[in-house]
Amino acid sequence: MPMLDSRPTFKRILLKLSGEVLMGEGDYGIDPDVLARIAGEVRELCQLGVEVGMVIGGGNLFRGAGLAKKGMDRVAADHMGMLATVMNSLAMQDTLERLGVFTRVMSAIRINEVCEDYIRRRAIRHLEKGRVVIFAAGTGNPFFTTDSAASLRAIEVNAEVMLKATKVDGIYSADPFKDPKALRYDRLTYDEALARKLQVMDATAIVMCRENDIPLKVFNINRHGDLVRVVCGESVGTTVVRE
Repeated sequence: MPMLDSRPTFKRILLKLSGEVLMGEGDYGIDPDVLARIAGEVRELCQLGVEVGMVIGGGNLFRGAGLAKKGMDRVAADHMGMLATVMNSLAMQDTLERLGVFTRVMSAIRINEVCEDYIRRRAIRHLEKGRVVIFAAGTGNPFFTTDSAASLRAIEVNAEVMLKATKVDGIYSADPFKDPKALRYDRLTYDEALARKLQVMDATAIVMCRENDIPLKVFNINRHGDLVRVVCGESVGTTVVRE
């Protein structure tokens, strides 16, 4: 249950999850315990009246760019990666609905037997009705990452903030798992993130957020409760803004 004294700072959010987060401690696939924990925190947000959109990557099942580097046709590989995001989205939908949260998966590619087509106005209406909307299949186009898809959907549905859930507690000057001297930033501008090549997201996604003045918050999804704390305005992780 959510904390009774919690007051959300944001009414509508876009939560970006990497597929790797869903693996937990494994090397591949989906850890049901991780899925249930994240879904539980999303339910808390819904109980606080927050409208939640989600984009989930597919790297735990298939990474198109990786196989493209080994010789596979990039367009074919990216289409396979889009299908991996649909699989993750359906898994999250099932988990959320078992927790009593009404959820819709909307795909950028037509796959009507398992989910809805993405239609912007319908997506906004789902959000207004309190349903979690999971945007699957990226942008529907090869060569675009799910980070770019998350930025695009955040803009389209008028999200007030984009939350990027990672395995680290913010943005660092270097990989904190490899460099013990890496410094964590509390606050950055998008221009600083680009100039310093911090690789928090790909450049296309960063520019889209910057040009549409959508703040980005990067936090550790593995710290229980941090998702709710971020949405309630607590100083968690790293904030990236236009100026």
